[in-house]
Amino acid sequence: MRSSMPPLRLLTAVAAAALLTACSTLAPDYERPVSVVPDTWAATPAATTTPSDSAAAPAVDTLGWQEFIADDKLRSVIALSLHNNRDLRVSTLNVERLQALYQVQRADLLPSVNAGVGQSAQRLPGDINGTGQSVLSRQYSGTVGISAYELDLFGRVRSLKDAALLQYLATEQAQRSAQISLISQVSVAYMTLAADRERLSLAEQTLQSRRETLRLTQRMHELGVSSALDLRQVQSTVDSARADVASYSSLVAQDLNALTVLVGTPVAAELLPVEISHAALTLTQDLDAGLPSGVLLNRPDVQQAEKALEAANANIGAARAAFFPSISLTASAGYASTDLDNLFKSGQQSWSFLPQINIPIFSGGRNRANLRVSELDRDIAVAQYEKAIQSAFREVSDALAQRATVGELTAAQQALADSTQDAFRLARVRYEKGIDDYLSTLDAQRSSYTAQQALISARLAQQVNRITVYKVLGGGSRQGKAVAPVVSKG
Repeated sequence: MRSSMPPLRLLTAVAAAALLTACSTLAPDYERPVSVVPDTWAATPAATTTPSDSAAAPAVDTLGWQEFIADDKLRSVIALSLHNNRDLRVSTLNVERLQALYQVQRADLLPSVNAGVGQSAQRLPGDINGTGQSVLSRQYSGTVGISAYELDLFGRVRSLKDAALLQYLATEQAQRSAQISLISQVSVAYMTLAADRERLSLAEQTLQSRRETLRLTQRMHELGVSSALDLRQVQSTVDSARADVASYSSLVAQDLNALTVLVGTPVAAELLPVEISHAALTLTQDLDAGLPSGVLLNRPDVQQAEKALEAANANIGAARAAFFPSISLTASAGYASTDLDNLFKSGQQSWSFLPQINIPIFSGGRNRANLRVSELDRDIAVAQYEKAIQSAFREVSDALAQRATVGELTAAQQALADSTQDAFRLARVRYEKGIDDYLSTLDAQRSSYTAQQALISARLAQQVNRITVYKVLGGGSRQGKAVAPVVSKG
């Protein structure tokens, strides 16, 4: 009968024990919380597009940002921001960090096999060893072994691995949410810059026009046709226009600074907008009034909240497993000899096998308290998930409510700007012919200027609303991810 176990047989036994560990956990079965919002949004007035356009247009919640953004310059600016924005870079690195932590936790499911070669030397004085002469002893070893491998009989390690995976997936959704938010912020900053540049251009044109009117009024005053009051009134309009030019010049500079920070690098002049265009900077189409609120589940912030909930649920399994015994294995197999030349010769094989079982008897209530903490963490995650759903529903409802009226508002402002412009032109002709005093012309001029400024604001609101609808509906389920590593769930 042989007195030793061959190294290969020993390692095979340990590997078999690893495969026989439980394939399930003590975590509760996960169930998605019942929806806390209505199934659909409130009906809104239909948008002004033809049925054929509506049928041919893809749903806004399925468009990637490259498809949704129609303006080439804005698309280029967004691409720059996705590459250079520091906040997005931090989010991406956080995803990679959580991926690495998941791999660390996943490694605990398998034994760690280590190889080592060592020597031990010992000298004993003669009065200790009883021979009267000092003795020098040496021992050499070469082994392959497993140290403190836990047999996951009750799924504790597997539950921790599942929680780490779900935390990684939640962080990945957070990164996607940050990317969608950045696209929205850059688009809004770009459009705001365009609107303020157009306001500045309008103020400069108005200043030039009022200066010409001032020169004409000065000439008429010299000829006795115009009064000093008219001259002072015209001068006040010039000063007002000068103040607007200075104010909008400052706003344009601030808008450019904000855009530069978001992009993460200076934006080339040829990519900057000139004015808020009549044409849409984004693709638009009708949204069905009965659009199901289930599309909110595609939003990355909602998915992030759900993954966090699932991770909390998995942690309950680890807390439950702490009530049961745990078994750890330490084993090694190799060769040992007092002579280095004979280390790997026949007959020098050695092995050790040290199983250990730990049975929890008394821990002062620690395990029960840990279980309670994990259950409360799960309940908190449920509330946070429901809050994420409610917030998302409100954001979509607000965006759709604005979308239902912003087009009509823009059309009304356009009509008002056209009518006040005609009124100003007629009032100026009547003043130049001496039919009316300058007060009527001044009122018409101010009304026209105010209406044109309001028209720019309405166009900006319309463009921003399109971006907002895109953002609150999840930014497109076909949008590419900046980080998408492949992770096995095994």
